[in-house]
Amino acid sequence: MSATAVRTPPRLKTPRWAVPAAAVVAFAAGYMVFRGVGTLPHDDEAAPFTALTEAREWVDDNKNASPLFLYFVNYIRLLLDGVFQTFDTVLHALGWPGLIGVTGALGWLAGGWRIGLLGVLGFASFGVLGVWDLSVSTLALVATAVLLSLLIGLPLGIWAGRSPRLRKAITPVLDYMQIMPTFAYLAPMVLFFQIGAPAGAAATIIYAIPPAIRITALAIEQVSPTAVEASDSLGATRWQTLLKVRLPLARSTMTLAVNQTIMMALSMVVIANLIAAPGLGSAIIKGLSRENVGIMLPAGLAIVVMAVVLDRTTMAAARRRLHAGFDRLRLAAAAVLAAAGLALTFALPPAFPDGLVLQIGGPVNEAVRWAERTWYPATDALKEFTTVLLLNPLDGLLTTAPWWLVAGAVLALAWWSSGVRPALTSLGCLLAVALLGLWEHSMQTLTMVVVSVAVTLAAGLLLGIAAARSDRFSAVQRPLLDAAQTMPSFVYLLPALALFGATRFTAIFASVIYAVPPVVRLVEEGLRGVPPTAVEAALSAGSTPGQLLRKVQLPMARRSILLAVNQGIVMTLAMVVLGAMVGGGALGYDVVSGFSQRTDFGMGFAAGVAIVLLGIMLDRITQGADRRPSPQQRKLT
Repeated sequence: MSATAVRTPPRLKTPRWAVPAAAVVAFAAGYMVFRGVGTLPHDDEAAPFTALTEAREWVDDNKNASPLFLYFVNYIRLLLDGVFQTFDTVLHALGWPGLIGVTGALGWLAGGWRIGLLGVLGFASFGVLGVWDLSVSTLALVATAVLLSLLIGLPLGIWAGRSPRLRKAITPVLDYMQIMPTFAYLAPMVLFFQIGAPAGAAATIIYAIPPAIRITALAIEQVSPTAVEASDSLGATRWQTLLKVRLPLARSTMTLAVNQTIMMALSMVVIANLIAAPGLGSAIIKGLSRENVGIMLPAGLAIVVMAVVLDRTTMAAARRRLHAGFDRLRLAAAAVLAAAGLALTFALPPAFPDGLVLQIGGPVNEAVRWAERTWYPATDALKEFTTVLLLNPLDGLLTTAPWWLVAGAVLALAWWSSGVRPALTSLGCLLAVALLGLWEHSMQTLTMVVVSVAVTLAAGLLLGIAAARSDRFSAVQRPLLDAAQTMPSFVYLLPALALFGATRFTAIFASVIYAVPPVVRLVEEGLRGVPPTAVEAALSAGSTPGQLLRKVQLPMARRSILLAVNQGIVMTLAMVVLGAMVGGGALGYDVVSGFSQRTDFGMGFAAGVAIVLLGIMLDRITQGADRRPSPQQRKLT
């Protein structure tokens, strides 16, 4: 009698799309039943706003009696103001010829005559554009913030590079500091330092210090262990090893930390003008409030030029080999250039000559009006298409759905994409937004972020894939991405305002331009990082270019693409909020209103906190997605 094999029926696998599809169906059913219930409409007199405004009044009334202010905060404010005033006085005392000559000399020392010429022409353009004094004040504020950021950040970064325990402890703090949109730094600075240069410098330091710490720690950590062991074997002390081995070998990377700190500070000092920090930001904000591109453009161009000059100079210094030193000819040329500039300071008028100033405001406004008339059908169609088909439906969905239904959807999405802990963090952030009394405006901001991110990722993926597949396209695109990443965020509002006027779509358009470059870079690097053996194996198996991309390159570049999604969300959130200056509204408007009107301080402060909470929520939803198994890994389990 033969044994009959009992065949076990195959286990049915749940399709990957089943869980998300079920969640969407459940959300749709809940929305249809409970639409308009528990919507938490906005209230300008909400209890949290009143409490925060009263706290501001209490702080103002007790500043002269509180030990915290008398013996700590006030001294920090005096220090910041003193450093800024020193830089501002010295830079103005150099005069326009002296500052141009010194900048050119520093560029020549750092990278040769080309960088020196860039410094001379770049700083001379500040006068030609008619914004010399504002540019010098901006430079003084950047110098203040960078100096103090490096005095704090470099030692802390060195310590973190040598102590894994410290690095683990400060990493979450640095994460939160970089997740926070720039607007969120302003309200606390006003509360403690009032308005003016000290508050602007303090906000800029907080924003600029994380890259100084991170990059310095990375530089120290990556020093060759062999070199350190050789130093220890020769009997060197820890300090000798640090000063003679670690720091020299980490020099080039640490110079990159200086470069990134400068770029972050330059981006922030313009926004800091919202709390009366001096500099070019005043002209930009004045132009935004009047919808006058002619006022904004000279200041915007000056910011871009300053960023390019400082970036190229510091990067040239970073590329110099440790043993290169300075040859006598270069030193002599730089000294002559600096001396000539300083000598001309005493021979020429102190003010930049009016005859050399270009009056571009009128022609620029005429060009803007021509572009508005000529391109109106296309720009208006694009704006209406996005607003009617994307913005309005999603805005209506989020603002009319019950708050608990939206919270449940966020919990389910975060759980599915990142796990339990990120899901609970995301839910906690959303509940905190509701308790702050800013649910409706937060949903409006979230709408703009979602639409912006969708467009940003679509454009970033297409451009990144094209760059990864074509070296020629990548070479043409690279300098454009370099320039785009160098520009401060405020500058992106100029073309958006010129093309679309002051609307929500303007904020979205500006945020897409701002966020696309890092997404493109990450996608390109991820695709180029796919092992050549995997590509060759797919091609030998007869894969077409499309199949190679879909089934090999994109899956293997998954981590880089998910990081691109994360970075796109964080940068888009920051820029969409900044778009309140061009009609974006929602939380961004609340923040700006809180700065401009004392009675709205509580609402502005709470809106800044809500922005941070939204940023953390979106970050946690996307940050943990790269830890989920890929489709290929799931097939193997």
